[in-house]
Amino acid sequence: MRRLALLALLALSGCFYPASRGRTLEAKVDKLSADNARMAEELKQARAQLDATLPRIDEKVAEVTQALESLEKGSRRNTADIGIQLQKTVEDLANLRGQVETYLYKIGELEAGLGKLLSDAEKKQLAQQGADAQKEAEAKKQAEALKRPEDKKEFLAMAQEKAKAGELALARQLYSEWMKKWAKDPLMGEAHFGMGETYYTENKCREALFEYGKVIQDFAKTPSAPEAYLRSSDCFGKLKMTEESRLALEELVKAFPKSDAAKTAKTKLAELDKAKKPAPKPAPAPAAPKKGSK
Repeated sequence: MRRLALLALLALSGCFYPASRGRTLEAKVDKLSADNARMAEELKQARAQLDATLPRIDEKVAEVTQALESLEKGSRRNTADIGIQLQKTVEDLANLRGQVETYLYKIGELEAGLGKLLSDAEKKQLAQQGADAQKEAEAKKQAEALKRPEDKKEFLAMAQEKAKAGELALARQLYSEWMKKWAKDPLMGEAHFGMGETYYTENKCREALFEYGKVIQDFAKTPSAPEAYLRSSDCFGKLKMTEESRLALEELVKAFPKSDAAKTAKTKLAELDKAKKPAPKPAPAPAAPKKGSK
């Protein structure tokens, strides 16, 4: 029962986003989405016009080709008539080329505007979400440039190396990608623990507790499970949740009594017990002698 209580606490330890900020962000995103849809529709129309014009150019090219061929057979037609027809065809072709260039220019402008709109939308969203979101977005770009190992263990090792090097946001991107790619792998517990460690290093205890909770609840046999209990206790302590911190230590000792983490937990429990004991009361001072007494 106590273990279930601990698991429930770990599951509820995620971060919360204020509703008012969420509504403001949603309104801005809706406006940007509307602008995005409008420009996308204009771009679609310009491309449709271009698609409609290109067959006409092909027709004119065919006409020019036919006119040139007919020059070789001009014995049956007046040379002046052929020249006039050829000139008209060339002019029509030039006009069509001008239209195509106009459409291409317009499409280029629309694509540039759409790209800027999307970039501005992304920046505004990140600004609303704070500095952490900006770091995560930058880490995502860095992750896209990395060459991923095909082997799952090497991939996981890369994420762990990035975390050790202090590139925590980048490590989280890699851990997240690993979890999606190998969702049912036995190493999933180690991936969750590694993700939790990146948050723990940044003192983000609520996020870390969620990841440690996944390890404890779903991957109790993974090698890092004892450490997940120990880290959970530390996080609860930082959140001033003393009883929950003690519960995590007690469950650690019970679940993994021979682990090194359990030895640490026993030491911490002893310290908690010592701190909980009331300080001994000082001995009462001796009563002063009464006057006249010998």
